[in-house]
Amino acid sequence: MKSIKELYRIGTGPSSSHTMGPRKAAEIFLSRHPEASSFQVTLYGSLAATGKGHMTDIAILDVMQPHAPVEIRWQPHIFFPFHPNGMTFKSLDAEGKATDEWTVFSIGGGALAEEGHDNLASPEVYDMNKMSQILYWCEHTGKSYWEYVEQCEGKEIWSFLAEVWETMKDAVRRGLDAEGVLPGPLHLRRKASSYYIRAKGYKGSLQSRGLVFAYALAVSEENASGGKIVTAPTCGACGVVPAVLYHLQNTREFSDARILRALATAGLIGNIVKFNASISGAEAGCQAEVGVACSMASAAASQLFGGSPTQIEYAAEMGLEHHLGMTCDPVCGLVQIPCIERNAYAAARALDANIYSAFSDGHHRVSFDKVVEVMKQTGHDLPSLYKETSEGGLAKNYQQMD
Repeated sequence: MKSIKELYRIGTGPSSSHTMGPRKAAEIFLSRHPEASSFQVTLYGSLAATGKGHMTDIAILDVMQPHAPVEIRWQPHIFFPFHPNGMTFKSLDAEGKATDEWTVFSIGGGALAEEGHDNLASPEVYDMNKMSQILYWCEHTGKSYWEYVEQCEGKEIWSFLAEVWETMKDAVRRGLDAEGVLPGPLHLRRKASSYYIRAKGYKGSLQSRGLVFAYALAVSEENASGGKIVTAPTCGACGVVPAVLYHLQNTREFSDARILRALATAGLIGNIVKFNASISGAEAGCQAEVGVACSMASAAASQLFGGSPTQIEYAAEMGLEHHLGMTCDPVCGLVQIPCIERNAYAAARALDANIYSAFSDGHHRVSFDKVVEVMKQTGHDLPSLYKETSEGGLAKNYQQMD
């Protein structure tokens, strides 16, 4: 597995696969051909189907347009076998003749890949890539998941995670202060500030749950407006982990050091899923985004509350298991409905998974690795209209009601 630095990416929303990935690809191709007189970019599959709502064209144009004219072509019904998020960049000379062509795929979480090549591949950092292997290591060394992360990544991982945590907290705070309407045709009003104010009026468990909702809404709304966030594991699911950790630090006074260790554990969970299945909604549905985010947050919460390695694994398993089959059907191709609300619910569900696992001894029938395997197969079996194309599910019904 690769570094969790590949999982936690600091950038701007609204989509890691549809905005961050294409922007990076545009930067790479432009650096190869600064002499080009013009460019042609063809978007395929899910990138084309929901690219306008996800600001894919804007991300590419912002990079390339200042240097040369850019033509963007949309091919939503052409899907490459390698991945649904394909794009082809062409450089053209003054006579309009192609001088180079590059097909690349945005595979989720802002990462890029080329079919049949490893030109974009970063080095492998982890020697184990299954939860069962890492759990066995923990039980036989007496160490924790975060210690395995430190062993593989080196102590410099903590300065990186400190920046990640600061970015997450900033996104929560900005989102709580912001008001108004999110960009796009849905004219969706921000809710984080009102949820936060209302939650403060309650006591006990109702206040706790309301605050978690508010924090998740805050980050997700920042993402939807193109604000600075951290993929955890994606932009579309970026509100879950920070909401849980922000709430627990505020209410339980956990130190930053302990929060960073929880982030390391959460990153390891997301990494396992990314390596063995997918974190791309276009490839496996929303179970691969919000489901994985919930799993990451569940494990982080369990660790903070002193969960054993088996209890942490159980919390992570529940976080993902109970999102199996969740479709990715963004209304109007925007990361707003149902994405923002799903982040809030998943954050609350992560806290519940921690509580449930804490009542157990950590032993259970269905392993985390098995759920990851099932999630991958479920994603493969889902029709494309339920995988970030806005052609089915809530997206279709909303258009019909309109």
